[in-house]
Amino acid sequence: MASQQTEDLRAGRRFEFGKNWSHFLRELNEDRIQQAEKSLREYLQVDDLQGKRFLDIGSGSGLFSLAARRLGAKIQSFDYDPDSVACTVELRQRYFPNDSQWSIEQGSVLDAEFMVSLGQADVVYSWGVLHHTGEMRQAMENAGDRVCDGGKLFIAIYNDQGRTSRVWWLIKTAYNRLPARFRWVVLWPALIRLWGPTTIRDFISGRPFSTWNNYSQGSLRGMSAWRDVVDWVGGLPFEVASPEGIFEFYKKRGFKLETLKTCGGGRGCNEFVFQK
Repeated sequence: MASQQTEDLRAGRRFEFGKNWSHFLRELNEDRIQQAEKSLREYLQVDDLQGKRFLDIGSGSGLFSLAARRLGAKIQSFDYDPDSVACTVELRQRYFPNDSQWSIEQGSVLDAEFMVSLGQADVVYSWGVLHHTGEMRQAMENAGDRVCDGGKLFIAIYNDQGRTSRVWWLIKTAYNRLPARFRWVVLWPALIRLWGPTTIRDFISGRPFSTWNNYSQGSLRGMSAWRDVVDWVGGLPFEVASPEGIFEFYKKRGFKLETLKTCGGGRGCNEFVFQK
């Protein structure tokens, strides 16, 4: 797995998500953790997760594993990226040192044998991950198989914007193929494209950089504006799907849609909670 990952990185096929998450840990605070807890309670329509098994596919920083643990769940976290695994381990050490109810591994959602070894969970959570595997449909299949009868699947998948999504794929590919010292050539124009209109509106309304400075307060993952830009521009592999496509995929597999929040047809993720 490690050798494949190195080959992907060198060929510009995969973004080093874990390195971005390591920066995020420096900015993590109690307000962001509580925000993550609140989002889980609201989306899953529960008061807590006492006695539930929670599988975090692509744990990233470990923030939502931590939130679910604080809500009482038994946690299984894993990520493909070793730096992300290290971030999740660091977060566990900060808040739940030596906790036997929170296991963390390195693994791939595309590894069928590994996935089966995890068993099934009451909540399978994978926010903004499955579209970065390079084989999204297979990843969606494997994730769904880990949900127990009566359990819930909470996923977020990039919205299909047609031609615009194809343009972003080209931008992401260019970013990852460049040596690190030259990536600003792609990153800064993308930053202007993503944030230029909002920044201008803030200045006109007499609130310079207000949206940028307060971005994390409205971010589901508590991500800062800058970290979210880097994550978006660099995020490769990159696949997209329409809300209808995701709905039909899981309907055929015995899932019922409970919650849907779209990004209004724009850039970003559509969020789904299904019950099996």
